[in-house]
Amino acid sequence: MFVEAGGFLLNTVDVGSGPRTFVAHGGWVGSWELWQEPVQLMQPRWRCIAYDHRGAGASTAPPEAVHPRGLVEDLFAVLDHLGVERCVLAGESMGAMTCLQAVLEGPDRFDGLVLVDGSPAAGGPPDTALVRADYPAYVAAFVDACVPEPDSEHVRRWGRQILLRADPEAAARMFESHHEEQVAPDLTAVTVPTLVLHGELDAVVPVEVGRQVAAAIPGAELVVLPGTGHVPTMTRPQLVVDAVEEWAARALPRP
Repeated sequence: MFVEAGGFLLNTVDVGSGPRTFVAHGGWVGSWELWQEPVQLMQPRWRCIAYDHRGAGASTAPPEAVHPRGLVEDLFAVLDHLGVERCVLAGESMGAMTCLQAVLEGPDRFDGLVLVDGSPAAGGPPDTALVRADYPAYVAAFVDACVPEPDSEHVRRWGRQILLRADPEAAARMFESHHEEQVAPDLTAVTVPTLVLHGELDAVVPVEVGRQVAAAIPGAELVVLPGTGHVPTMTRPQLVVDAVEEWAARALPRP
């Protein structure tokens, strides 16, 4: 289905009928498919929602509409449209910044937070020249860095296809707008139960960043996924689902 948010349409999936709701947000200009396999595995026990955020997949938002504030507002718009009062919110990579900000602004909407290989801040000035000049070459190198697992050539192929659907200008603006707005949510102010999942071999957001994030968020739990890179939701989905469900059973009240 397509959900209207901010005047744009976001391609959205809503599957499963479990007692808990799991809402997943992708990173950079990755579509909802970054979460496809975890969603498939979880839907017998969860209601699972994922969507193409601005700049990703089939979203109709133009590049100039890609900015952090809009991403956060869209997340709440999707929840409202689908009648989600409370959920476990999960963000991958850059999507972690959107999810962190949403949890800070509306903690009463979230039972828990899951950050997968997440970046907690925009960092220094991005070099987006190659993104604009030769987007396919940038994507090829980026995907190779994201997926070091030796048995995952099919995932690298899939990842390239996902990212190449995005407008190169939107991809560049995703980096630039986060830097321009100096996005850096206050990790110490997060009040919902939090699980930090991080790939041991992540070359894009090193595992030490995950350790720092988990240490800064009060009560957060850290699980380092052995032998995995930057997108374990695609390369090791069962590991991700097992970690989420074990944490939820232990850390969250019964629904």
